[in-house]
Amino acid sequence: MARRIALGITCATGFSGLVYEVAWQKYLATLLGSHSEATAAVIGLFLGGLAVGYSLFGSVTRRRLERAARSGRSARLLLVYGGVEAAIGAYALAFPLLFDVAQAVSPHLPGSQGALGFALDVVLSAALIGPPAVLMGATIPFLTQALARDLDDATRIHALVYASNTAGAFAGALCAGFWLVPVLGLVWVLVAMGLANLAAGAALAALDAPARAEGLGVVAPAANLPAPKAVSGFVSFVAIAGLVGFAMATLQTIFIRLGGLAFGASQFTFSMVVAVFVLCIALGSFAVSALPRIPPAVLVGCLWALVAVLVLLYPALGDATYWSHVLRSLFGEDAADFHVYHLAVFGALLGVIGPAVVLSGATLPLLFHQLRREIGGLGELAGRLYSGNTVGSLLGALVGGYALLFWLDLHSVYRVSVAAVALAAGLATARVGTRRWPSAAAVAASLALLAVLPAWPPERLSAGLFRNRLPFPETYQGPAAFFAARARIAVPFYDDDPTASVAVREQRMPDGRLNRAIATNGKSDGSLVGDYVTMGLAGLLPALLADDPSRAFVIGWGTGVTAGELAALDSVREVVVAEISPAVLRAAPFFDEGNQRASHSPKLRTVRSDAYRALLRAPGHFGVIVSEPSNPWVTGVEMLFSSEFLEAARDRLAPGGVYAQWFHSYETDAETVALVLRTTAGVFDHVAVWYATGIDLLVLGFDSPEAAQGLARLEERAARPDFRAGLARCGIEGLPELLAHELLPLGVLHAARLEGPVHTLLHPRLSHAAARAFFAGQQGPLPSTASVEPARIGARNSLVGRFAARHGGLAKADLAALARETCEHRPRECIAWLARWKHEAPESRERRALLRELAGRPGLRNERQGLGTLARLLASTPVGGDPWASTNETVAAFVRYYHHATPFPRAALASAWTRCQDAPAYRQRCAASRAAWEALLGDLSQPGPNDGNGDGP
Repeated sequence: MARRIALGITCATGFSGLVYEVAWQKYLATLLGSHSEATAAVIGLFLGGLAVGYSLFGSVTRRRLERAARSGRSARLLLVYGGVEAAIGAYALAFPLLFDVAQAVSPHLPGSQGALGFALDVVLSAALIGPPAVLMGATIPFLTQALARDLDDATRIHALVYASNTAGAFAGALCAGFWLVPVLGLVWVLVAMGLANLAAGAALAALDAPARAEGLGVVAPAANLPAPKAVSGFVSFVAIAGLVGFAMATLQTIFIRLGGLAFGASQFTFSMVVAVFVLCIALGSFAVSALPRIPPAVLVGCLWALVAVLVLLYPALGDATYWSHVLRSLFGEDAADFHVYHLAVFGALLGVIGPAVVLSGATLPLLFHQLRREIGGLGELAGRLYSGNTVGSLLGALVGGYALLFWLDLHSVYRVSVAAVALAAGLATARVGTRRWPSAAAVAASLALLAVLPAWPPERLSAGLFRNRLPFPETYQGPAAFFAARARIAVPFYDDDPTASVAVREQRMPDGRLNRAIATNGKSDGSLVGDYVTMGLAGLLPALLADDPSRAFVIGWGTGVTAGELAALDSVREVVVAEISPAVLRAAPFFDEGNQRASHSPKLRTVRSDAYRALLRAPGHFGVIVSEPSNPWVTGVEMLFSSEFLEAARDRLAPGGVYAQWFHSYETDAETVALVLRTTAGVFDHVAVWYATGIDLLVLGFDSPEAAQGLARLEERAARPDFRAGLARCGIEGLPELLAHELLPLGVLHAARLEGPVHTLLHPRLSHAAARAFFAGQQGPLPSTASVEPARIGARNSLVGRFAARHGGLAKADLAALARETCEHRPRECIAWLARWKHEAPESRERRALLRELAGRPGLRNERQGLGTLARLLASTPVGGDPWASTNETVAAFVRYYHHATPFPRAALASAWTRCQDAPAYRQRCAASRAAWEALLGDLSQPGPNDGNGDGP
């Protein structure tokens, strides 16, 4: 019974250990950054601590056994191990405070802006996570010794301890990524896990006496235990453990990257790949524990089987993106299928990479079994073996999963991993078998086979098919036919670097132009044709509005368009660009013809670094800061939308500076859009929202409100040759067209008082919400701002309204320009302008021509039904038919199409409800509906900005 309870506790501590690793990595990303060097450093520190712990506590068990043998008393290993687990729990509870101290110290360390500063921050990180990682290394040595009855029992118990701990880690990997961190936040996750470890420690200590009563832990050697170094061939077995650790740690990195290319590089893909690894390692160990007898040949067979499985798997991995698309096409766009889909993905990963990982999971227990009779101290044996394996894993994470990717692509690193397993199999064959030459021949044959395997095709790896939710005609015809249909898309550049897999995709457009796009981990992050307006305005708009745009900071190189447009301005003297991926910078020359030759501009200075760290340590202040990352469901990107990052950006703005944050309204939902806007409004006192294209938003944070409302300066700057040329490249020919891009004027967002949580580094909600929204692939609307106070502020601060007041009203040409530009990008706001145009000029030929021109556009076609309702609203014309239904339709149209540049009169709504309630048969229903609408819009009897109260444009 004591054994079963102890194994159950071991499962729980494995769960908490993996959750700690996830939480600490997110914590340390705020100190070190989220770039590849930082990630490698955190993994290295954690694995290094475990390796030290395995070796250290293996020796501790030996010394306690020796003292017990000399004194005739029990070693009381469970009592001591319970204290270790309790210490881990206490440390977890203290970690948030310790981290705050480290974060406060970091900026004051010497050389904080360069490599020395990063190295010193790594030292701080080691001081933070090193101690608990070392303590976690006590599990395998202590419990292997404490729960075994004799040597014949030792292999089974050791395998069960390893398997139970790893099975708990499997559950921890899934729960941390899918639930614990987004729901509880990092601080409360550590509190919960810390309390769990304290409870586990107390329970283990209480088990010490019952375990001794059951005869456990009595495999006590004599005081003259043989030292491991005296055992013939021990180093070979440790080398086998190290080679397998190196290979599997490297392969985990490869499979995480391939998973990102196939399913999207979200935290859920990462969590599932890690979970498959730890689950299958546990299954492999459980399998060893179930074997009635274990001949020496089992170890050799297991390793060669692992080599064979990995070699056979290699060709199929090059088509991983196709098979993931087939799987995705079986599910719809309903958000309710989110977990079912990911369960199917988990099953697919389990079937594809599971067999290899199961075989690797059996290796360490088999090595332990081979040596258990030669080394009397079971805990020390386990400690030495697992320390060697973890050192190999450490090298796999740092060398195979990081350093090699500076020179090799994924398929080459995969081959290196398989070669390491082949060497381990050869060593095992030579050590366990009687002849050495078959071993050498088998290794040589394996290496020769690896050398002739073809490279994985980059056009398939970088296809980004995870964004296609529905099947194509050739989806089920096999990878060859499927990719043959996409041969028109070429990949002139592809590189797997330590951070991402980067491709340049090019395609000839119908008009003859060559469109090039940059794709990171399969996801397009900008193209010269379709995304130029967004990337250009992201730089030009804040430069137009800032007091002094001479110094700019851009987050993300991408295609270089944003940086190039800024550098092309006469008033800009320096543009600092933070780019995390070296491959993106190597791809930069492919876009020179479309970005003002940005990579050759003397004004540009690139910093290869995580943007948060680069911005925090950048000297001086900036008049313009542009954040143009990837979508927030991508792992690591959510940091750039957090309150802490926004605060860093706000504090780096020069007086009168402007911060521009790109965000998308495609492949998202209203909840995610509101979360981003709430977080921004919680940091910046002055916020406006513009659009670039219809689906791309620019959220602007201002150091002072004057920058957002300086229409005269904006008009003067937009007329300058350099700005005028940049705007023309974005398809904007005049000031009215530019002003048409303002959606929420200054002050509207704060007046709307959006309720709900914000996204912080300590409670990272965004990536979870964004990934669920990405799965459904819908468009996320802006929150309603049609209630009284936001509408009044919007009308007062609208730049279109100020433009009209400055010029004595909107001329017909201006009205036409505003409508045409809006209709080019935003269907709902287009309907608002068309309704006003129809109200002011019912017989306008230009308006009718524009309607005919736009008739075929799906987005506008779906919205045109609101045009007649709005026209009646503007004319205050009573609607016939069912008064309840028609009034609700009118109010719904008011909310749906409300636009601060051309606000609708609220008085018409109050009149409509009055008429509705005057109808005796509808009085009760109308009163109830009016109350529901007033919860959103406020008291409808209050006048709005267009009701003659002086607050209108």
